Formats: sequence, structure tokens, C-alpha cells
Amino acid sequence: MFHVVLHSPKIPPNTGNVIRLAANIGFHLHLIEPLGFDLEVKQLRRAGLDYHDLTNVTRHPDYFSFLQSVVPKKVYAITTKGKARYSDVAFEPGDALLFGSETDGLPSDVMNSVDESDRVLIPMRPNNRSLNLSNSVSILAYEAWRQMGFDGAV
Repeated sequence: MFHVVLHSPKIPPNTGNVIRLAANIGFHLHLIEPLGFDLEVKQLRRAGLDYHDLTNVTRHPDYFSFLQSVVPKKVYAITTKGKARYSDVAFEPGDALLFGSETDGLPSDVMNSVDESDRVLIPMRPNNRSLNLSNSVSILAYEAWRQMGFDGAV
């Protein structure tokens, strides 16, 4: 199983979309506090539909608590400052895909804890800032799952 890690997400519908994605592909979702919303907010529940009960979601007080409790095989920070393209990475079960908040990205202490070679980017046209968080999670999660032969899919 892979771990999707959202560090301080701010926009409820993005997290709701990721909840639905994680339920559909069998990934464990980790939410690193502080969150920019209450988990019961209407937009979050609407975007996640009825998948909340089908998803493994764990909240962590901070990133380093997540590392201690989960001990992922490897952590990949998904960032516009990455060196490797996501399509060139060989993902393995137990890896964590780490995403920063929609407004701030990853804090410097978290980014600095990830080796530069494990900072992954999604290619896009020059002079653009970034992709939507839930879209970025989808791209990476499906690539990791594809590499596993879509294990568990019908």
C-alpha cells in the first residue's frame, strides 16, 4: 500500500477529492495538521461523497510525527522545485507521496528533510505556478499504482 500525505491542506474540496481517490485505489491518506478546515465541512463531505467510510485516513499533529508512526519505505516530495520527473521514478509499496498545501507548498524544514533526488516534479509549461492539488495527487497516485500493475483493481 502507498501513502498519500497532504501537509496542511487548505481547500476542503481538494481533500474531499483525494479521500475519494484514496478509497478507489486503496491508498492510505495522511493529513498533517494544521488543516485549513474542519473535517466535517460541507464541501469536504460533498467532494468525498460517501467514500469517507471506505478510506483509511489518519491525522498527524506534524510531519515528523507522521514519519515516526508510519515509517514509510521512502518519502517523495512532490514539488515544482523537484529534479526528477514523476514518470522516471520507480515507486514501491510503502512509499509516501508528500504534497504541500495549496497556498504555501511544503515548509522548508519538511522539504529539507527529503533528499534532493527524492523531490519529484510534474512537468508543465514554463511560467506556470502549479497544478491543482487533487489533480497532482491523482497523477502521482495512478502512476505509482500503474507500476504495481493496478494491484487489486477489477
